[in-house]
Amino acid sequence: MTAVSMVLTLAVVMMWLGTAVPWPVALVVGLGIDGGWLATLAYERRLAAQGDHNRVVTAVGWSFGLIATSVLVAHALTAEHSAGAWLAVAWLPIAAKALWLVHSLWERTALTAAALDAIRGIQQEARDEAAVARARLRAEATSEETRLAAVTDAGARVARVQARTAKTLAGAWSTLESARQGEDTSRALTSVTGRVTPGVTPRWELPVWGPVEPVTALESGPALSDTDLEWIVIDIIAHEAKKGRSVSYREVATLFRTGGHSASEVRLRAAWKRAVGAS
Repeated sequence: MTAVSMVLTLAVVMMWLGTAVPWPVALVVGLGIDGGWLATLAYERRLAAQGDHNRVVTAVGWSFGLIATSVLVAHALTAEHSAGAWLAVAWLPIAAKALWLVHSLWERTALTAAALDAIRGIQQEARDEAAVARARLRAEATSEETRLAAVTDAGARVARVQARTAKTLAGAWSTLESARQGEDTSRALTSVTGRVTPGVTPRWELPVWGPVEPVTALESGPALSDTDLEWIVIDIIAHEAKKGRSVSYREVATLFRTGGHSASEVRLRAAWKRAVGAS
């Protein structure tokens, strides 16, 4: 676009001023405009390569662009033929300068090949991790679906077995109830049980189906210490000695547990040995 603008500027100057001044003069004027624009552009590019910027050089460059555009606009307005076509290309010098500005902005943000490779590597790694995460989620969803299907199928099989078992039990209880209600069966059972257990009337009761109430656990007292165990064993031995009896360990253990006490066999035997040794 810069080259086209320079050619158009030179051609317009030659055609516009060629009728008023000799063509060498018009050529010098055109080359002066293009040369000044190109020189300021080159110097501005050199400063940009060094990381520097000069507003004066930039202003001069824009001035040469405006001059070239003004020449093209003036020629289009004064031309007798093809005025619209000349106006259509009159914006090229300003557009070329604007593109050089955009190019300078791009160079300020340009990255090295190593940085671009690192960015591509990071992006590829992120894509790989996202793909692995998606695959893991799909696999987990599939396995969970399979597990739920298996659990549902197993539950259905259990329900069918329970239904068949309940039906079988219902038939069995119905048969037993019919047998119990029958007069002949009742007399036969009574005659048989009467000989085995005289005076006992047989009762055939069906089980009650319903909620089960949990039985509360027995509350045990605090664990006895070794000293307490020893004193209890000594007391049992002394009490039996008053009766003129010498008791063995088995008798002491039986009397100990009959008295409502509880202890492990090892601790109780150790207490008995200490009590016998002390006596």
